[in-house]
Amino acid sequence: MNTSQMLITLGALILLSLVILRVNRGFLTTDSVLLDSKIDVLAVSVATSILEEANGKAFDEITDSTSINDVNLLSSVLGPESGEVYPFFDDFDDYNGFVKIDSTNPIAKFKVICKVNYVNPTNLDDTTTSKTWHKKLTVYVTSPSMLGHDHKQDTLKMSSIFSYWYFR
Repeated sequence: MNTSQMLITLGALILLSLVILRVNRGFLTTDSVLLDSKIDVLAVSVATSILEEANGKAFDEITDSTSINDVNLLSSVLGPESGEVYPFFDDFDDYNGFVKIDSTNPIAKFKVICKVNYVNPTNLDDTTTSKTWHKKLTVYVTSPSMLGHDHKQDTLKMSSIFSYWYFR
């Protein structure tokens, strides 16, 4: 082999090495994005299950067993009443202050925090301390495995409005 053939062979090996490194970096990036997406989908699933569970309950402790047509008759307690514990909540606002650690998934351990507020009927993003026919449940899901673009722990926030309707 002469010198030019050695240089061509050496150049080909260098190019092959660069291509292999680039393909491996692409695979690693794809795997990382895929894992982050799986964790985010699981977090959405955890939040959705809490929201659906809460929406299946009665609007209020009072409306659990009777119908009312005066907002002042609603319970003054946003949260579980005495003796009520999860998973035996009977109304929507029992989820206020509810905290749950979900470690059923082997990929990530999730912390779920719930908050219930009355909302202003003209602006559903505006919470109010006065009783209304509308309550908003906000579910926060976080995990050490959920990292944002700045590599800090990220939090998923999902909300649902539950309204009381009285028909005669």
